[in-house]
Amino acid sequence: MTLITAPELESRLDSILLLDARPEGRAYAEGHLPGALHADLNRQLSTACDPGHDPTRGGRHPLPPLERFRAQVGAWGIRPDTEVVVYDAQGGGNAAARLWWMLRALGHERVLVLDGGLQAALGAGLTLTVETLAAPSQAAYPADHWRLPMADAAEVEALRQDPTRKLLDVRSAERWRGDTEPFDPVAGHIPGSMNLAWNENLAPDGRFKAPELLRAQYQSLLGHLPMDRLTVHCGSGVTACHTLLALEVAGLTGAALYVGSWSEWCRSGRELSLPPKTGL
Repeated sequence: MTLITAPELESRLDSILLLDARPEGRAYAEGHLPGALHADLNRQLSTACDPGHDPTRGGRHPLPPLERFRAQVGAWGIRPDTEVVVYDAQGGGNAAARLWWMLRALGHERVLVLDGGLQAALGAGLTLTVETLAAPSQAAYPADHWRLPMADAAEVEALRQDPTRKLLDVRSAERWRGDTEPFDPVAGHIPGSMNLAWNENLAPDGRFKAPELLRAQYQSLLGHLPMDRLTVHCGSGVTACHTLLALEVAGLTGAALYVGSWSEWCRSGRELSLPPKTGL
């Protein structure tokens, strides 16, 4: 099981560890679900705020070193038997799914994403608090490697030329086509990539589509491609995790994450698919 509904969460608040993965620390400070600790995308789920951070090496949100994340997970009070629920305010897209993926990659199996996020919790009658509790700190989480598949730029360079493998870009269609690019210096996409935006995983109410609908959606796109032949990316390795979560919900497991994503690739000097030039 990968998702938890808001009513289920409400009934289990006393037995789980809750993490608020909204990127803005100010939003957390202004109100969060009772008992939630904050997981900061830029400082704890990536090295984006590290001195000397260079997007040409790992993109805008590179993974932190394993030892650092092990220590952070312990500082949140997470042990192998801790049940964790993560949420954000964008249906898991920023950055609850990223945190879910990182915990699973560390080897922690007991982690769920709140389906529908903060909005679903408020709709179910949960209220916000500004009270911040001290984390029940534990030793660093026991792990010696990242356990989920990842690809780097060199591997993406090779796989995109392999007809038995596929590369899926989950940015919006407008960004994939190169019509617009709000975050990175170049608009376009990795040559050979397919596109299906991450928010296509969600129903109109902001919750994940039913497993059978997600399975049909991805099999229509990918055919019966074995999941270990698929690599998923986005702009900086955050919303790609939402599609990896959706694939898991659909029972399609084993795809790899290209963490650096377009933010690394477009700065790498490798081949780009760019929008056509217009005007004189």
